[in-house]
Amino acid sequence: MREEAEPTGRFIGTAINDGLLSNSTYRGIAATEFSSVTAENAMKWDAVEPQRGQFNWAGGDRLVQFAQQNDQLVYGHTLVWHSQMPQWLQNGSFSNTELRTIMTDHVTTQAGRYRGQVQRWDVVNEAFNEDGTFRQSKFYQQLGESYIADAFRAARAADPNAKLFINDYNTEVRNAKSDGLFRLVQRLKSQGVPIDGVGFQSHLIVGNVNGPAIQQNLQRFADLGLEVAITELDIRMRTPSDSTKLQQQARDYRAVADACLAVSACSGITVWGISDRDSWVPGTFPGEGDACPWDSDYRPKPAYEALKAAFADAGGGPGDGPDDPGDEPDEPDEPDDPNACTAVFTVSNRWATGSVVSVTVRTTQALNGWRAEFELPAGVTVANGWNGSFSQSGNRVTVTNAAYNGTVQAGGTVSFGFQTGGGSAQDGTAVSLGGQRCAAG
Repeated sequence: MREEAEPTGRFIGTAINDGLLSNSTYRGIAATEFSSVTAENAMKWDAVEPQRGQFNWAGGDRLVQFAQQNDQLVYGHTLVWHSQMPQWLQNGSFSNTELRTIMTDHVTTQAGRYRGQVQRWDVVNEAFNEDGTFRQSKFYQQLGESYIADAFRAARAADPNAKLFINDYNTEVRNAKSDGLFRLVQRLKSQGVPIDGVGFQSHLIVGNVNGPAIQQNLQRFADLGLEVAITELDIRMRTPSDSTKLQQQARDYRAVADACLAVSACSGITVWGISDRDSWVPGTFPGEGDACPWDSDYRPKPAYEALKAAFADAGGGPGDGPDDPGDEPDEPDEPDDPNACTAVFTVSNRWATGSVVSVTVRTTQALNGWRAEFELPAGVTVANGWNGSFSQSGNRVTVTNAAYNGTVQAGGTVSFGFQTGGGSAQDGTAVSLGGQRCAAG
């Protein structure tokens, strides 16, 4: 997804579970598929300052180091939140003045430690009730609304170059809660509070996603002169999943991505976790889950392909097709060739006995049904695939369209993926479409 997102100018991010970075499969996906990372828990107050004035930076430092090693942005999460506070703070009794000092000292210390290394911070998280009133958190009960402005001012002083966000859930469409958030942001702006953006968590439900409504709501916040971002995207379903639910989930992920991509101030999308096996959803919503782009075996789902396709379509995709000014006269994707195509064959993850591959083919010709072909190394077989029907004879693999993706407009893309057994596929493997050898994308 990272490659497809880059031409759009947006980041594609994920939440990182610090304890899973030792898992080579998890780490490989996190390193190659995303251009931004968010600490799922390692930067929250209880993890960072378990005892007053005693800081534990190990998890946060690991995340920052991981991002630097993989040329990724860091989205800091979160400085002030009513939940996951350390016990000394949650159960402590403090005067208003002392509590304000505790809060601003924590913000100053944490944002200051990662000054220049974290590009965006969720400064205040989940400040609202569903009816648009303020959540009766410890901070609000004692300090009132002013705690929010003070947290933002402290963060700006600690790191003048980081972009500062307020973040909440159930605010992705216009409703009482997002209206309350909107009014707050207007007040903060009018008071000169240094707020740069609004994060929309987007913990959604399959079949209940309204893309146009999300776009309209993102745009009204953007019209205040703010950056907006989808910060914690997952789309859950009643389990077990089936092909119908997975295809609807893919359409829903695509709808959210399209909403962001239609708003110029939407800087990117962070999915809240990689694999269904590691998701927070089942523990919070009994009987629900399968909310992530990868399944419990770290195999990409149709949702993954839908996100890739959304970015590719918005950014021109890997390679810009027949109108790319870099085309040479006799290349296979020359515009006077009616069967021209370009293909990107990417090994997104590999291990000793297998690999995960994604393939994107761009065609200059409208298609009503398609057939793609390529060869794998000797002994390597297709273990399973998605977004197409797979057959293999010797080393040669043939993929034909599924029932739902056979129609492709001129200039459109064909995307599918698969997992191998018996060894790894090779990046850049040549692909043919309808018997026509495609140029490398």
